[in-house]
Amino acid sequence: MKVLVVGGGGREHALVWKIAQSPKVSKVYCAPGNAGISEQAAIIPIRANDLDGLLDFALKEKIDLTVVGPEEPLTKGIVDLFESRGLCIFGSNQKAAELEGSKAFAKEMMRKYRIPTASWELFDRYEEAVAYIRKQGAPLVVKADGLAAGKGVAVCRTVEEAVQSVERIMVQRVFGEAGRRVVIEECLVGEEASYIAFTDGKSILPLASSQDHKPIFDGDEGPNTGGMGAYSPAPVVTDEVHQKIIEKILRPIIHGMGEEGRPYKGVLYAGLMIHEGHPKVLEFNARFGDPETQPVLMRMKGDIVPILEACINGDLARRAIEWDRRASVCVVMASRGYPGDYEKGKAIQGLKEVSQMRDVFVFHAGTAMKDGQVVTNGGRVLGVTGLGEDIPRAIERTYEAVRKIYWEGVHYRTDIGRKALCWL
Repeated sequence: MKVLVVGGGGREHALVWKIAQSPKVSKVYCAPGNAGISEQAAIIPIRANDLDGLLDFALKEKIDLTVVGPEEPLTKGIVDLFESRGLCIFGSNQKAAELEGSKAFAKEMMRKYRIPTASWELFDRYEEAVAYIRKQGAPLVVKADGLAAGKGVAVCRTVEEAVQSVERIMVQRVFGEAGRRVVIEECLVGEEASYIAFTDGKSILPLASSQDHKPIFDGDEGPNTGGMGAYSPAPVVTDEVHQKIIEKILRPIIHGMGEEGRPYKGVLYAGLMIHEGHPKVLEFNARFGDPETQPVLMRMKGDIVPILEACINGDLARRAIEWDRRASVCVVMASRGYPGDYEKGKAIQGLKEVSQMRDVFVFHAGTAMKDGQVVTNGGRVLGVTGLGEDIPRAIERTYEAVRKIYWEGVHYRTDIGRKALCWL
């Protein structure tokens, strides 16, 4: 079969890498892809948000399965469009993807179906939001209602920080229309975890647990990013916590979406805060996490394609996943200046040497080819991912690889996975 993967980041590289291993797959395409993905798939120069261009390509090439990585095409209705033309596509439809596309909608769903989350209020007027902040006091979390590439959330330790965040979102409109409304919520305490699951709208098949690292600097300092690294499994997700996530969060939201006439098929990501063994939802995403997908798929055994097909066809209950007992760590190597302005076109050194290391794979995110050389082409550039017998050894192996890679202005966190060590 021929498979098209939509997107061009580290998550999509991990999906291409895993899908290409399937004995069912004869050819993989990726649009728009990147320099690293070109080693496992044919690169198609069509943007992920060019739905008509993607549809024309899929029809012309008789694509058997399309797998959507990023949230933007999902919220724009790529699944509805492809299905209307009889094409097989993995992902949530437009009405279901609103669970990520609007934080206010997600919060309303959690309120209605009694899913544990932070208390919150929604504002569409700047003055009212500021008055609420001054009345509530800090700490608070300020969120742009719409899509902001993972950067629309500010954890504010002071009232002034919260007011400044609202001003950036609602007045300066740094996230455009996504900032027309803001959600302001209580600041939860605990340890974060990422929980990703496949669903066919009825059955739920969880992936291995993981933990993301959002802030740009060590010690969770600095502004939020799309994610600076992740590891799997996350020890904070004990067997007891796992059961609570399934029964109190995933089952109610999947049931609720069906009840609301928005049947949810595809993959659902729950960003969680866990405190004293009790999980609460920070956010829902309608797609695989990035960079969590990289370490999770490194640990996934077997063929992913039948699972993707089962989500589409409604027979996921018959499927299971076997996991490598080893741990995996992904360290994101980024461009200096990210998540703000950064330069592109910096030549990357050391990739060939790292490619010869066992139990390490470098997933490309923001890369391109220039004069036969791999160069930087984004904020998050690489996701260096390694396996180890346990988390400490996976950390050691991954950073051994990271230290072999260099470009002018490279930045990465040096503490990815450290939170797991207190559980060992």
